[in-house]
This record gives sequence, structure tokens and C-alpha cells, in this order.
Amino acid sequence: MAAMSDKIRTRVASLSAHGKPKKVYMPATKLAGGDEERVTKIPKISEEGVKEIELNPVNEPYTYVRIKYDNKSNEYIYEVIEPDLDEDEEALLHTVKERLIEDVELVNIEGEEERVKYLENKVHRILRNMGISLRPVYEKRIMYYIQRDFLGYGPIDVIMNDVDPEDISCDGVGIPIYVFHRKYGSMKSNVRFDDADELDNFVVWIAQRSGKHISVADPMLDATMPDGSRLQQTLGTHVTQRGSSFTIRRFEEEPYTPINLIHFKTFNPEMMAYAWIAMENGQSLLICGGTASGKTTTLNAILLFIPPQMKVVSIEDTRELNLPHDNWVPLLTRSGFGEVDDRGVKAGEIDMFELLQAALRQRPQYLMVGEVRGAEAYVVFQAMATGKAAYTTFHADDVQTFVNRMENEPINLPRALVSALDIVLLQGKVKVGTKMTRRIKAITEIVGVEPDSNELITNNAYTWNPADDTFNYSGHSYVYSKVAQIKNWTSREMEREVKRRKMVLEYMNMKNIINYKDFANITAAYYRDKKSVMEMVREELEV
Repeated sequence: MAAMSDKIRTRVASLSAHGKPKKVYMPATKLAGGDEERVTKIPKISEEGVKEIELNPVNEPYTYVRIKYDNKSNEYIYEVIEPDLDEDEEALLHTVKERLIEDVELVNIEGEEERVKYLENKVHRILRNMGISLRPVYEKRIMYYIQRDFLGYGPIDVIMNDVDPEDISCDGVGIPIYVFHRKYGSMKSNVRFDDADELDNFVVWIAQRSGKHISVADPMLDATMPDGSRLQQTLGTHVTQRGSSFTIRRFEEEPYTPINLIHFKTFNPEMMAYAWIAMENGQSLLICGGTASGKTTTLNAILLFIPPQMKVVSIEDTRELNLPHDNWVPLLTRSGFGEVDDRGVKAGEIDMFELLQAALRQRPQYLMVGEVRGAEAYVVFQAMATGKAAYTTFHADDVQTFVNRMENEPINLPRALVSALDIVLLQGKVKVGTKMTRRIKAITEIVGVEPDSNELITNNAYTWNPADDTFNYSGHSYVYSKVAQIKNWTSREMEREVKRRKMVLEYMNMKNIINYKDFANITAAYYRDKKSVMEMVREELEV
């Protein structure tokens, strides 16, 4: 690489006049239609039996993503398209990167534009010192890779900036990175790490960017990335046989609202009105489902129904919840360091159990736990039993599995405490037609415990019918009855309230109100002045 950079400098020197560098045309691959000024060439598909499904710009004119379909293997392929560099440009980029590392000092620069400008000035100075002046198109290519690797996410930067991938998974050296696409599901990409050292260095670097440390001594890591995405990774071959690995669960900067879930048909408006009434009136709720069934997304969405003045405390391993409430305390667990003590805890470690105990001393009216897995479940259900409104998620495919896991190791929850829960939302990833999507398969109410048999009494208020992709109401809800009793409403008044809230949700769906702050403002207005909101809704819906 260094020898190639010397070759470039020699060529530039020979073309300079009176000691001043001239613009140098660095040879690059000929672009389609003779347009050599394009920054990035869109290559033609050369593989037999492969067709283009769609082509989307990610950062035009630099990067694109093309979805292809291979008829032979019957699979989709995620193709990342970046500026193509020839041998000389690769060598120049390598040299500039080395000099940047030597030259960049530690400075506190706020804002993306300022950081980009700082890097550009450094690169221009390095090129001047080398006696190289590039035509704009080649300078843009070099600057793209400088920004990508110094300010972005390196080889996975395009995938991280594409809005469609939900998960990004690297399984080891020489294995294509897989993405889980919102429209096409799991597919392999053309991005991969072919060198073990390169992958190891990338894993260490991503950990450092996330404010964490990973090493041979501690080769597993869970972290939150700068954009809020959830990161799990391993280092080397000490834990994973095929080399370092990482999985990134994407984070939505603009969290989904109940209107998004209605639009996706995860809920229907009446079921969402049920959730609204339950949340406002402090009915504890747990969302069950398998991996990637959308539990946390649903939890974050329905938490927007919490009245704005209420005291809210959330507890998570990695930050995923995002609420517009001012009176909200988000708590995060912290990993420790050094040797494990007799209790199996590292120095400085703060786990969910400790955070829950601290949270209850803050007298929250609403308590959220990202996911219960162990001893913290006991504290959550104790809080429910004492009248706290608690909300969490749990890995289970049905209510019976949920109860069995709660009552056995490592949780060992007494059945009397399980009955402190009011509602179980059972969410699943299902196939509707040819597409995979997410549906609330059942809303199950925990009514109580049968005294003689000690069996849980449950009621399925709403169920999903897979035959025609519709939701059915059973005709009776214990939550509606409980809320009506608290409010001193008749069953008729309860029905009218459900209808009103359903209309408000249909109005927001019609107006496409999907910004979480706008949604929260309307629900807050409903709590303050129900009559005015309903007048506006009826006028818009012409009811």
C-alpha cells in the first residue's frame, strides 16, 4: 500500500509546474454512458437468473441499496452499492487514513456538520502536503470513505442508514452479513469481513463507540449504540467458533404510536381503545411473544396512553423506551468490572433487581420493566399486588407457557402473585397471505384463582382469527366491568366510552397522526376536555 502511494506522489510531481500541483486525472473505472463524473456507478446485474426488485438511494449520490431475487436459490439478496475505487484510489485512501490518525487531535466538536467540516479541512491539508490535487469526483469518493470510517459505522454504515433493516447480523469471518428486512424478511448481503483481525478490530471499535469494553478476558457484550440500537457481540473464537460476531437490533428514533400499530393491523381500533382505557385506569399488563414479535414496540406505543402528569419510572438493560412525559425517570442497568464476588456480582454492577427496589422508593404511579427474566419478576408482581400499575414483556408463546415459566426455576413466582396481573397481550409473528407480519393473537384477562383447584381463571376478551385476518370480541370484558365499577358507570356508559375512544383513534388514523408527541398531545387534550375533542372528531368524521 505504501509503495503504491509513493507511485502516486511521483506521478503528481512529474505533472507539477513551477512547484505548484495541477489537477490530476486519476484513472478510474469507466462509468455507464461515458459519464465519468458520477460518484457511484450502479453496476449491471451479471448473475444469471438474478433480477432487480428495487433500487433505493440511501445517501445519494454516494450509496444505494438494491434488492435482488435469485430464481435459482429462491432467495432475496441485499446489495450495498458504494463508490468504486481503483487501485490507486485505494492506496491514496489508505495513506490519507494513516496520516489522519497521526494528525487528528482530541477536540470536542458538537454537531455532525462541524465534524464533517473538520475532517474535510484535515484531508485537504494532507493532500496539499502530499502535492496532490484531485478532480472533484475523485475527491468526493475519498471523502465518502473518510467520513464513513471516521464518523459513521464503517463497512456497515449503509445498512445502518437504510431505514428498512430491523436486524443486522454478522456470524463470523467470511460469512455474509445478514439483514432482516421489513418487507422481504431475512436475507444475506454482499457485505462481509474476510479478515479475522479486521472483524476483531471492528467489534472492539463498535464496543468503544458504545461506551463499553470488550476483550479476551470478557468476550461477550450487551450495549446500546450511539443511535440507540441494541448491540450484542462476541470477540474472537473464545465463545463463537467462526470468529467474532455481532447482532444489532435497530432502534426507532421516532417510536411507533398506537396509530402505527392500527395501520399495520397489529391491533384494530376497538382493541386499541381497550388498551387506552386499561392503561389510563392503571390495569397492569404484560406482553408475551417470541423473539422479534414486536413486544417492546407495542409496549412503547401503548405507554403513550399514560396521563401526562403521572409519575413514570422505567427500567431497562438497554435503552429502548421513549416517552414524551416530563415526569419520567428512565433507569438503566450497569455492568460491573473485575472479579465476580461470592454473590456472583462484579464490582460496580447494578442489576434490574436493585433498580426495581430503588424505583419503588420513588413512589411511581406507573412502573415499566423492559423484560423480566429472573428475580426481578418477583418484585414486579409484588408491586402489582400492592396496587402499582406495572408493564413489562416476557418471552412466551402462550399464556400457559408464561404461567409455567413464572412458577418454575429461576423465577418461582407463587400463583397468588401471578393473579395480581390484569392483562396478557399475546403477540406473534404470523404469515398473512405471502407476507410475515405481527398480530395481537389474543388479549387475555387474568380474572383470579379458582379456590378449589388453584387454577387461574382467564377470559379472552379479544382473539385474532387467522382465517380472515380479523379480530373478534368475546362479548364480555372483566377489565371493562372493573373500570365501570371504579368510575360508577353503567355498562351502557362503558360501551359509549369505548366507542368515543375508538372514534378518536380512527380520526388520528385518518389524519395520519403518527408523531408520538402529536399523538400524546391529543390524548392529553382528551383527558382535559373530552367534549371539545369529540366535537372536533365528529366534525372530521362527519358522524
